[in-house]
Amino acid sequence: MGTPETSREPCPDRILDDIGGAFGMGAVGGSAFHFLKGLYNSPKGARFIGASQAVRLNAPRVGGSFAVWGGLFSSFDCTMVYLRQKEDPWNSIFAGAATGGFLSMRQGLAASARSAAFGGVLLALIEGAGIMLNKFLSAQQQMPVIMDEPLPGGYPNGGFPGLQAPPTVEPESQSWFGGWFGEGKKKDEAASAGGGSETKILESFDAPPVPKFEYK
Repeated sequence: MGTPETSREPCPDRILDDIGGAFGMGAVGGSAFHFLKGLYNSPKGARFIGASQAVRLNAPRVGGSFAVWGGLFSSFDCTMVYLRQKEDPWNSIFAGAATGGFLSMRQGLAASARSAAFGGVLLALIEGAGIMLNKFLSAQQQMPVIMDEPLPGGYPNGGFPGLQAPPTVEPESQSWFGGWFGEGKKKDEAASAGGGSETKILESFDAPPVPKFEYK
């Protein structure tokens, strides 16, 4: 999974991309906000008309403000990429601080410094949340998923009725005491059982009579 820096457009195209995305986000969000505000402030019988007029008057302005902020942010971001020759979250943090300070420059140095600090902190929080989300998603993808599903139908051997499950074989004891007492006893019993069966087979076997060829 790519990081937010590597998944974005390259730097020359990034400015136009961010301007369009910021304008669309501001226009949609401003339309929803001013539509609800127009419904609340309009008199009865003309609420829908008042809400539509509020959207028509204010949504382009909000979208334009967002577009200006997005264009300046991308411009400062591309400048930091060109100067530092690498992509990392620090570029976005510096770009956010520079954008906030530049937009508040007409209100004085103190207001510009406050806006720069606010923009830097806001972008730091956004970048930190993005990094944590990427780490969480990558950890979830690398974690193996083990699912214990019961056999269908409740029957053994793949769920087919009429088939019996294979007998379970108990493992032999692998302990030191088992090697001296348990396993030796089992081997002796098996040998004695096998010898008895061979003796019985030999006793029950009668050889046929051998023919004699004698001339009388």
